[in-house]
Amino acid sequence: MAKKIFVAATMQNDGKTTVCLGLIWALKKYFKRIGFIKPIGQRYLIEQGYKVDEDSVLIDNIFGIKTNIKDMSPIAIEKGFTEKYIEKPDRQSLIKQIEDSFKKVSKNKDLVIIEGTGHAGVGSVFDLSNATVAKLLGAKVIIVSSGGIGRPIDEIMLNNALFEKEGVEILGIIINKVIPEKFAKVNRLVRKGLLRKDLNVLGVMPFIHCLTKPTMRQLKDELDLRVLSGENGLDRTVNKIIVGAMQPHEALNYIEEKSLVITPGDREDIILTVLSLHAIGLRKKFQIAGIIISGGILPHTTIMCLAEKSGIPILLSQKDTYSVASQIHDLTFKVRPEDKGKAKTIKDMVSRHVDIKKIISQI
Repeated sequence: MAKKIFVAATMQNDGKTTVCLGLIWALKKYFKRIGFIKPIGQRYLIEQGYKVDEDSVLIDNIFGIKTNIKDMSPIAIEKGFTEKYIEKPDRQSLIKQIEDSFKKVSKNKDLVIIEGTGHAGVGSVFDLSNATVAKLLGAKVIIVSSGGIGRPIDEIMLNNALFEKEGVEILGIIINKVIPEKFAKVNRLVRKGLLRKDLNVLGVMPFIHCLTKPTMRQLKDELDLRVLSGENGLDRTVNKIIVGAMQPHEALNYIEEKSLVITPGDREDIILTVLSLHAIGLRKKFQIAGIIISGGILPHTTIMCLAEKSGIPILLSQKDTYSVASQIHDLTFKVRPEDKGKAKTIKDMVSRHVDIKKIISQI
């Protein structure tokens, strides 16, 4: 029978998927056949005709789990799902979907990584909280929380209470996204604080800025933007976002390596400044990440010809500059299969900062 690890979190975006990716890489040295399942997913894609959680697609693409993709993501919480359930609850049907999929995912596997969604109580509205699902599948839990000392410990204890209520064993805690300047202090105190609560700290991981940075392709997909030119450069990472609302000579003070500039199409002075900087910078390996033209206004055809020759990805939005910048600010960018650099960073981070041997000894 396959061993099972349920990766939970104290809230969304604490880094469950990051931990799952890193654990699979690290544990492949000890378990030849590893399966993956995210029983309940809230962000889904259409894959092979099914609504499938995006994290399951990511894991499958990176590791080639060789399991039916639908079984890796049996329940996708689409719009209206909870309302329909409250009107006409059918818990046993959901349980059967999860159990049937898990049976297929775990077949001939030595270990199965199970990814939760949100905090321990998420799913309670349709009678399948993370704590309930962990109990249903007989899995031991790793709780992931992010940064700091007091808040993570408080949130961990709150989540732990629900797992305890369900009789689920906690393998330990991983603290993620710790500010590097405070790492030594947080690492020492959070371990001491959780030890007082009889909880093992399996690892403390630093915040790594590059993991939160989007690519131009992600922005295109998330904001549904039209590509005007530079399609071959869509995998460039964006390190800085600049709203081109100032005079060109002022913009020069802000544009740096891998900057994204958001500007209306009629601000041709700003667009030409960016193109010039990029052209000059090519000699010094200075690269502009891209330009988003707002307001649905296309620059002059001559400028667009220059843009195409530059290779800079230029995307068009029908929305105004402020709306585009606000949308990007509110987005959360997850790792994608094509993000090879980010994937390697995660692999190295988990191997270095998480006690893999302690995990193995406890499962």
